[in-house]
Formats: sequence, C-alpha cells, structure tokens
Amino acid sequence: MSRFDRLLGTDLDGRPVDDVEDVIYDALEDPRHRERVPGLVELMNDREAPERERFLACVALTTWAEPAGYETVIACARDPKRAPWYDILIDRKFSVDNTFAQLSLAVGDSDDLAREKGTWELRTEAFRALVGIADREYFDEKLADLLDRETVGTLLDDIREAVGRGVTQLAERRPQSFDLTTQLVDLAAAVATVDGPMAQRLAQNVLSQDTSPRALIHAVAIVRRSGTSDARAFAEYLSSVGDDNVRDQVRQALMSDDDKKTQTPNNG
Repeated sequence: MSRFDRLLGTDLDGRPVDDVEDVIYDALEDPRHRERVPGLVELMNDREAPERERFLACVALTTWAEPAGYETVIACARDPKRAPWYDILIDRKFSVDNTFAQLSLAVGDSDDLAREKGTWELRTEAFRALVGIADREYFDEKLADLLDRETVGTLLDDIREAVGRGVTQLAERRPQSFDLTTQLVDLAAAVATVDGPMAQRLAQNVLSQDTSPRALIHAVAIVRRSGTSDARAFAEYLSSVGDDNVRDQVRQALMSDDDKKTQTPNNG
C-alpha cells in the first residue's frame, strides 16, 4: 500500500475508501485523525511526491485545523501561481485554477476543530491571506460565503483593501480571466451582517464599474443581510440599474426583511 493510500485512501479503521473527502470529513469527529498528521505533513512537504497528493494532504491538514495546513495556505497565498499544485484543478466555466477555492473551503470547514485545538487565530490569518488575493485569484463563490461573522469583523480592512484593488482593475478595464465583479460583490456582501453601510459602499464602488446581471443578483444579498434603513436606499439603487429579475429579487429581499420586523416574540 502506498504512503498516500495509508494516509488518505483508508478510513481510520484501516478500510479502503474510494473518496478522499470521506476520510477527511469523517475524521472531523474522531481524534484518531491526529495519528496521521505527521505523515500528512511529510507528504505535503515532499517535493518529489505527486502534486495532487501534496494538495490533498494540505486540504486534510487544513480541514483538521492543523497549524501546518494553515501555514501552507498562507505561504501559497504570498505567491499564488508558484503554489506547488497550482492549476491541478481547473474550473470548468472559466478555465482557471480552482485550488484556492478548495483551500478556502478547507479553512472554512475547520471552524469547530480550530476552537478545539486552539488554532483559531491561525485560521483567521489563513482567511486573511486568501482575502488578500481575492482580487486576482478565483474562489468559485466559496470564499465570501465561508467567512463567519467573527472573522469578517477582524478582516474588515483586508476586505476593503481587496475590493479597492479589484475596483481599480475594473476601472482600468484590465482583461479578467473570471467574473471578478461578482467575486468582489460577494466579498462586500460578507460584510453586510457586520457593517451594512460599509457593505453597500463597497458594492456600489464595484457596480459603478460593471453592472452585470449576475453581480447585481449577488448584490441583493446585501439588502437581505443588512437589516438597516440604508438597505432600502441600496435596494432602490439595484432596482434602478437592474432588470426585472433583479427587481423581483430585491422585492423578495425587502419582503423578507419586513416579515422579520413584524414578527412579535412568543411569550407563551
């Protein structure tokens, strides 16, 4: 049996499995996964090992909230295209690298173990590193949705800066290899539950350069999440620049918000 099969090709009871994800996620609630950490670290750092195996080792370590996983994500984000496994996963729609999207999912899914293992700060730093490249690397609609409220609050400045860099690219009409506009709008929407007005400003900065139907639909999430009076002004803006589908989505978001406000507590 190969090293990879021993580490990620068998479950924690030693039974062969077809899907590596089954091994990774089934291990989240089984402390025996720690026994495989040293071997996975060795595999991840082995320059002679296949890129796919190194990548999956990193995914496992990151999902399991291990410092070595987070630190590797941070290191790869410093020079994304030189990551040892860059381009081993290609997005079908845009034909661009999809490894950072999968790493962001691993960081997100590590939340419970990060608290248990005391590696939450490293998890936050890994997210910070990924947000820092969100203006140039593709995240397949994952990164922004994975940012929990606590992490968003810590990374507000980083998100603002990443969106700002992206807006500059859009303003300069630089060729884009993926839908950067929507990715930036999603980052802005992640801010909405923490700072509604800031989320709206960031999104409007993006949409001032490009009001694609897809980006506008994604921007409706800000109306839904903000829960502030300014959200209505932003909703009116989206309705004015969007098509019938956007306006319908805005109406539904506003109705949902009104329903929340009219609900009365049940005191028994």
